[in-house]
Amino acid sequence: MERRGGTTISLDIPGPPTGTIVFMMSKTKMQAALTTLTRLLEENKLTAGMSVIIHGDHLILRRSEVIEQGTKSVNVDLVRLTRLNASRYGLSVRRHNGRWERMPFSGSIKEMVSVMQTFMQHLVAPR
Repeated sequence: MERRGGTTISLDIPGPPTGTIVFMMSKTKMQAALTTLTRLLEENKLTAGMSVIIHGDHLILRRSEVIEQGTKSVNVDLVRLTRLNASRYGLSVRRHNGRWERMPFSGSIKEMVSVMQTFMQHLVAPR
């Protein structure tokens, strides 16, 4: 493996190196997707204030909600984007029973944010 300056680096990784490298690349791509998604959410007042976490190949969008008459604040998972390939994501919503239900939408992160801000604004709007 070569570093940017052209210096060769010895990798002594036990086991098949492809699995480790694929995982690291996947994690880096998900971090980049998280950054893009967070920026897009903050650009619109409907989705501003939502937080995003990475869980495997999923980006879970949540909002902090106050429970018990203002004494306790909890994070509530609302929407999930699942990476389908390098540039496409599927959209799921969290049902009242805690299960994720797939929606008939897929596309880029920008397209999925647009869907959330139009068709699903009742789910992502602040309460």
